[in-house]
Amino acid sequence: MTRIPALIGISHGTSSAEGQRAVTGLITAIATARPDLVVAQGFVDVQHPDPAEVLDELEPGQPAIVVPLLLSAGYHVHVDLTKAVEAEIERPVTLARPLGPDDRLIEVLELRLDDVGFGSGDELVLAVAGSSDVRAIADCQVVAERLAVALGRNVELGFLSAAEPRLGAAILQTRARHPRARIVVSSYLLAPGYFQDLAASAGGDVITDPLLRPDAPPPAQIVELVIDRYRDALPS
Repeated sequence: MTRIPALIGISHGTSSAEGQRAVTGLITAIATARPDLVVAQGFVDVQHPDPAEVLDELEPGQPAIVVPLLLSAGYHVHVDLTKAVEAEIERPVTLARPLGPDDRLIEVLELRLDDVGFGSGDELVLAVAGSSDVRAIADCQVVAERLAVALGRNVELGFLSAAEPRLGAAILQTRARHPRARIVVSSYLLAPGYFQDLAASAGGDVITDPLLRPDAPPPAQIVELVIDRYRDALPS
């Protein structure tokens, strides 16, 4: 009898206790939603187990699908996780697509904006982690464009690392054009941690929470999205 592949959620990893709780909460919610699956988590940086270690923890012969809990397809997907999957010889392993871009993430961004009372007198800057990979940058631009369409508003894009414009510069430029507006920073980050703190100190008037919160259930849209990425990667 063919085994159902395990769902391995691989996030970036963080030293933030809040960020760790938020991501673990997502893994727990996925396991609750799909009790028929083996569900495990690993990390590409900072924390353990790394992808090879979490795969080694599976039962012998257990196939797996690695779902990147990452918002764009950058270096970690195209290099780190691709190499980890290709190096696995003990079991069949498939690499699924990362989480973004996806309209369900746009829905969560809208919910977070509602939480801070985003309104007609505000200007919006989308804060993203950034990457040296042009494919990841393109993914972030798609998200900014989709959010702008959903809101019917202009959305500026600001990167926290590796790409331009940097978030602080994007905020300054927006403030120069709209000196009386409240500058709202929309956090397109998965969980609390270093980048969320960096975004909060970049000069906006208010910043939204990241997509996952440490002390609240993960949005149903994200749980559904991870499961769909897994399902889409199942062998036909």
